[in-house]
Amino acid sequence: MKQLAEFVPIALFFIVYQLNGETVSLGSWVYTFDGIYTATAVLMAATLVQVVLTYALTGEFEKRAMWMLLAVLAFGGATLMLRNELFIQWKPTIFNWALAIAFGASQFIGDKNLMERTLGSQIRLPKPVWTRLNLLWVSNFAIVGALNLVVAYGFSEATWVSYKLYSAIGFTVALTILTAMMISPHLKEENTQP
Repeated sequence: MKQLAEFVPIALFFIVYQLNGETVSLGSWVYTFDGIYTATAVLMAATLVQVVLTYALTGEFEKRAMWMLLAVLAFGGATLMLRNELFIQWKPTIFNWALAIAFGASQFIGDKNLMERTLGSQIRLPKPVWTRLNLLWVSNFAIVGALNLVVAYGFSEATWVSYKLYSAIGFTVALTILTAMMISPHLKEENTQP
């Protein structure tokens, strides 16, 4: 459910971007949607609302959500202040590469990598499986970050906005399936042991 909620700001970004050039009026107030700039403002607001709602429901701030909020506000703010879409286009790459570095470095720091620290209290897996799982996530973050730049620099802005939505869903589903495939044989072993 949490992963689905993370798509709401991205979906709103996509929807608002599609309204580029449309005008909305309420009484004497009139607003014309300004493409990636309006979409970026909505992304910033929606991410902030998402973090606040999560806190209201759970009573805690999730670290990953806080880092995402910080990145969205920093890169989104730069995009709006400087009227340059490259800042918001770089945000997914920098965020994913930072996660790749953090997960990768965790292989060498401490007794447990980030995957084991995150899920180890819920699932018991052999050390080599934790290592492969962590490296899968490192690979995912590195690839997603690189592909974002390929699309941002190689295609139109509209294509990048669409890619951002559909790739977020696609990569998350693929990563979830691959993770489940790596974990499931060991869950069966755990359930059959007395």
